[in-house]
Amino acid sequence: MTDLPARPAHLPARPYFSSGPCAKPPGWTPANLATESLGRSHRSKIGKARLQYSIDLMRELLKLPDTHRIGIVPGSDTGAFEMAMWTMLGAKPVTALAWESFGEGWVTDAVKQLKIDPTVLRADYGQLPDLNAVDWSNDVLFTWNGTTSGVRVPNADWIPADREGLSFADATSAVFAYDIDWAKIDVATFSWQKVLGGEGAHGVLILGPRAVERLESYTPAWPLPKVFRLVSKGKLTEGVFKGETINTPSMLAVEDAIAALEWAKTVGGAEGLIARSDANAAALDKIVADRTWLGHLAADPASRSKTSVCLTVEGADEAFIKAFAGLLEKEHAAYDIAGYRDAPAGLRIWCGATIDTADIVALGPWLDWAYASVKAI
Repeated sequence: MTDLPARPAHLPARPYFSSGPCAKPPGWTPANLATESLGRSHRSKIGKARLQYSIDLMRELLKLPDTHRIGIVPGSDTGAFEMAMWTMLGAKPVTALAWESFGEGWVTDAVKQLKIDPTVLRADYGQLPDLNAVDWSNDVLFTWNGTTSGVRVPNADWIPADREGLSFADATSAVFAYDIDWAKIDVATFSWQKVLGGEGAHGVLILGPRAVERLESYTPAWPLPKVFRLVSKGKLTEGVFKGETINTPSMLAVEDAIAALEWAKTVGGAEGLIARSDANAAALDKIVADRTWLGHLAADPASRSKTSVCLTVEGADEAFIKAFAGLLEKEHAAYDIAGYRDAPAGLRIWCGATIDTADIVALGPWLDWAYASVKAI
């Protein structure tokens, strides 16, 4: 039997490496959440004020221009992106980019639900499609950061300023982790549960002026459920972007998001959040570089995620990864690090801003221990 390495002496202080919902901000405790809005109507004075405050904080931290609106909508990032698709697609031809499971999900929606026959540009897990091949006379759907493949677009340079179509960015693992050129984005969506470490169920929809123009000038051919309706009598329902949500939100989740946004300000705002993600990704990259049995699923560093980092494990199949991740969870060394179910067998380790770099560093010896332990079985 192969000699096993010694069990590491030090555990990560917070072994929460899940890629969604993600780790809470350092120092988080429910006792620190404001509770005055709980048990109150979201349409009360305090309810609307807290919803508006969360929007104001997001605008401040994202450095979002006044030309762009922010709305809190149902259904997490999925609900926000589908709301955008259902309300705006169909006016122009559509190009959909897919290099991981969520991008493929938008393709499925476009083909099977909306039946709009999009042009689809695909790439295998770990790769990007040819961004220069995108026809910007079309509306274009893409994920800024592919959470299940660890592959991201390198920047917004490939999006032309004079585009005819609208750019739709599923940015749920990208906001608060990358510097986004908002002039290039007509529609963006995300959820609090990713880089902010907030709770699930609520999505955020960001609309640029060209998206608003589309909403007010185009009526889709298909029926829209109530939770997708953003227009009344041909005009944008502005209240949605002032905290008057379409359906009842969880004020507890709103307060949790506010706490995360206020924490973000204490670490330097957007720049501080990006710096924390960068440091975490660099620490994990060093762990990978020092081990022959670990690799990056995204081979090109220019398009490698700094948040949802996906790793290959030499000789591993699905059963190996299940045992590997299960062993680390049992030891309280790392939670939820198995790769996404549709992705190639491997690991997925969240390196967003709510992770402390010291915990990434502490994870390295545990990865060695788990790898050797599973191989010895």
